[in-house]
Amino acid sequence: MRIFTAALATETNTFSPICVDRRAFEASLYAPPGQHPETPTLCTAPITAGRRVTKEKGWQLIEGTATWADPAGLVNRATYEELRDEILDQLRAAMPVDAVVMGLHGAMVAAGYEDTEGDLLSRMREIVGPDVLICAELDPHSHLTAKRVAALNFAVYFKEFPHTDFVDRAEDLWRIAVDTLEGRVKPVISVFDCRMIDVFPTSREPMRSFVDKIMRIEKEDPDILSISVVHGFMVGDVPEMGTKLLVVTDGKPEKGADLARELGLELFSKRGTFMVPQIDEKEAVARAIAATAWPVVIADVWDNPGGGTAGDATVILAELLARGVRSAVIGTIWDPVAVQICFAAGEGAEIPLRFGAKSAPGTGNPIDGTVKVFKLVRNAEMQFGESLAPFGDAAHIVLDGIDIILNSTRAQSFDPSLFSVMGIDPEKQKILVIKSTNHFFASFSRIAAEILYCSAGTPYPNNPATTPYRRAPKTIWPIVADPHGRERGAA
Repeated sequence: MRIFTAALATETNTFSPICVDRRAFEASLYAPPGQHPETPTLCTAPITAGRRVTKEKGWQLIEGTATWADPAGLVNRATYEELRDEILDQLRAAMPVDAVVMGLHGAMVAAGYEDTEGDLLSRMREIVGPDVLICAELDPHSHLTAKRVAALNFAVYFKEFPHTDFVDRAEDLWRIAVDTLEGRVKPVISVFDCRMIDVFPTSREPMRSFVDKIMRIEKEDPDILSISVVHGFMVGDVPEMGTKLLVVTDGKPEKGADLARELGLELFSKRGTFMVPQIDEKEAVARAIAATAWPVVIADVWDNPGGGTAGDATVILAELLARGVRSAVIGTIWDPVAVQICFAAGEGAEIPLRFGAKSAPGTGNPIDGTVKVFKLVRNAEMQFGESLAPFGDAAHIVLDGIDIILNSTRAQSFDPSLFSVMGIDPEKQKILVIKSTNHFFASFSRIAAEILYCSAGTPYPNNPATTPYRRAPKTIWPIVADPHGRERGAA
């Protein structure tokens, strides 16, 4: 067997002011054919898993380019077309192939292309023809479109949020692919549109039990090859935005459709109960100050670079300064210019510095003060599961007793190693302020005495009922109360 594999991924917040060009991909991950590291990244696990599987099978794995950009706004049109055509040319050169196994995100939007993954997969289908297997692993914070379903034989999405299972799902993808190529199964896709958009953390109920349930069904029913909840991405203003249930069966589309509908309506019946309750910055800081066990983690959930924001909001920091707090750490505030100034000054320098809140309204005000440059790190990285997440050249500064990490490559706060690589012991701090919606939970919950979810400022349009969508469907909850025509709350 000859298998082609590649990866092209980013997550597009169409409301974000930060555009993505080729440099953004190169800053996060750009691996030409055969040069992907042994450690997988979020959307490239099919490549590393594929190396093991094909070696065991004695098959030939033909690697194309693997590239990923951290979430932001629209991808530059020329950049998308260049990277897309690079991979398509590699596929053409690899022909004939028996299968195409892709690592994608599913929420990329480029200028002129609302459905980039659909565009890429359709072009791949044109190259390989109707009889060659095409499959992909994707992030659930994405858009499942009719164009993608038509081009794919099957797809597997991460089940967990935080996405701790991207390697496990890559293994699932390859297991189904091998069974298909060896003639044991014939995968078909069934989809149900839940007609809703929500946030579904699996670290708490009711989503924890729902994911456990679909995994039991996969294990117990031999007809069911895979079940995925496509969460949707609420800041992707595209026509097919929303939550979907995807079921892959062994040649039983009607059974898959019935199960997808049953599970989709169950999910819909719990709408509005999934997200962790949030408090504002004043209450968050007050509760952190009053805490008797530490560290207290304040998650700045809506200034999350993992959702495409800049990550430069200063609202919580300003509240800490106003309250005179002297035992807090901020990780991070994105400000490449301030980082450059700190590197020019050098470690140990005390300098006047303005930083933060440059990207958009609703992020607070720039912070001014005399800071001490405590530590400088080139090309800093933190752990994210089995992989490493870069946050670029970074500066650890101290302002009025508060430790602050400034970074030059936007990245959400995945892991406490974010602090330790900058010379800060996170377990000895009273207050840790991080920027992430839920990916932080898997690692920070191990050290936190308490986690406070804070909604501070308005860097991210987080209320779909009032978000000024232009392209997204208007017939989904919570834009309308009950798009399925049932009583509110009924399944």
